[in-house]
Order: sequence, then structure tokens, then C-alpha cells
Amino acid sequence: MIGHFILRMVIWLLLTANVSWINILIGVIISLLLPRGVASPDKLKDWVQVIIKTLVAIPVAYLEAFEIIFRPHQHEEIILEHVKPKRSPRLVFLDIFIITFTPKTIVTKYREEGWYEVHQIQPRKKA
Repeated sequence: MIGHFILRMVIWLLLTANVSWINILIGVIISLLLPRGVASPDKLKDWVQVIIKTLVAIPVAYLEAFEIIFRPHQHEEIILEHVKPKRSPRLVFLDIFIITFTPKTIVTKYREEGWYEVHQIQPRKKA
């Protein structure tokens, strides 16, 4: 899906030879409106959720970075996060990217049984 989108955008930009913002916007709209192969509703739902998570991760990453600067985190732990069943390798990659994108977390291992091992830092808990 994303590969088709990128290919369509490259072709659009080569055809128009114009990289202005309005032309890129037109290319994005056209790329999204062109017909594709039939995708199952579950796959489409998973992709929409991943795109939303990606958009949310950007401001969260900035907030976490400032929080770490002004209030250092010295407690760390490894937690397990469940992976949705039957995830395609692309969605697994994007999940790992989103988790690792934020400064407080990083995926250390992907378990084939359906778990991510995530290293996470936290502020010191008050006794």
C-alpha cells in the first residue's frame, strides 16, 4: 500500500517536474484516489490505526524529550507489550518504529510468540 503510494508520487513528480507544496498536495490526493487492489477492512483498519499512532507519537516524543531534560529519569525496566495477531512484517516494523521513536522507550526484542520487549525509563518512584 505505502509502496504503491510512493511509486505513484514519484511518477507524479517526474511527470509534472514541479515540487511545490500545492503540486505535492495534488499528487497525494490523486495517489490516494486512484484505484488499488481490494484490501480487507481489517488491514485497512490496522493501517489507519498505525498512521494515527505515528501522528500522535511526534508531539509525544517532544514532550518526553523535554520531560527528560528537566526531570531526569533514573528508574528503568523491561516491559512486555502484546503484538496484535497476524501482523504483517510492515506493520510490525511500524509498531517497533513508533515505540522506539519516543525517547523513553526502545524495543529490545521482538518475540515470535507475539510480544515486544520494551526498555522503558521512568521518573524515580517516591517511597
